[in-house]
Amino acid sequence: MPAKVRIPAPLRKLTKDQAVVECPGTTIEELILNLEKSYPGVRERICDETGQIRRFINVFVNGEDIRFKDGAKTKLQEGAEVSIIPAIAGGQPLLARC
Repeated sequence: MPAKVRIPAPLRKLTKDQAVVECPGTTIEELILNLEKSYPGVRERICDETGQIRRFINVFVNGEDIRFKDGAKTKLQEGAEVSIIPAIAGGQPLLARC
């Protein structure tokens, strides 16, 4: 059974507006390669030119941040739920508004 991958809104144009796709893979790294085969352009938005997951992209497996596991080498169990979440930044510090 492939993993269910939650696709963030900025990447949905690559997945034909699908918010959730199914994709096989035994690790996050393999899952991203398989996503790229099905949805060309996804990998370059998730990974940098060295193949590492971009620092502003957060990836969770069953609710756990892969940065606290094995990163892109994190193993996936059958039916895992993977969430790809771009970091949100910007705005003004609260003290600057006072």
